[in-house]
Amino acid sequence: MPLNPIRGLRSLRLSSGFRRFLTNTVFDSTFMLLGVVIGSAFSENADLRVILATMLVSSLSLGISTGVSVYEAETLEQDKKISELERALFRNLEETAIARSAKKTVALVSLVNFFTPLISCLVTIFPFILSAVRVIGIRLAAWLSIALALAILFVAGAYLGKLGNRNPWVKGLRMLVFGIVAFVIGYWIENLI
Repeated sequence: MPLNPIRGLRSLRLSSGFRRFLTNTVFDSTFMLLGVVIGSAFSENADLRVILATMLVSSLSLGISTGVSVYEAETLEQDKKISELERALFRNLEETAIARSAKKTVALVSLVNFFTPLISCLVTIFPFILSAVRVIGIRLAAWLSIALALAILFVAGAYLGKLGNRNPWVKGLRMLVFGIVAFVIGYWIENLI
């Protein structure tokens, strides 16, 4: 089977950029949602509309922020790699499969990072949707949402462990501990105020 250098370049860029940015965005969005739930759902006068709106708007804002920042950072990185390749090959690569692949990679990584906070939000907001249709109360929805956020952190940590050829259980539990610490501190601050 002949070696296809373009396919190799594409998978290398996708895997490193994709993993790096996606992991950061999963953790950022989940910790942010933990904070939103703690700050709004555990208050004395928890308002379901405020909780839902805050979770959705915060996730959308974070999605836009990460999508745009990843787009700009990856565009810069891809342009730099292509420039280095052009110097090595003594050739302009502007209208080549390599340049098109780089643009597709940037777009894909940016889109995934845009949607990641929204996906985290869909998971953690589900108990509050149940509360909105009066299946469960706000307090139970908050505890279930926290449990789902901690589960996301565990799964993301385990995935990182597997990717890094480390023990996925240890990495998952480590991220779970960080989530619990963030919850305890946030809950303590919310009760203090």
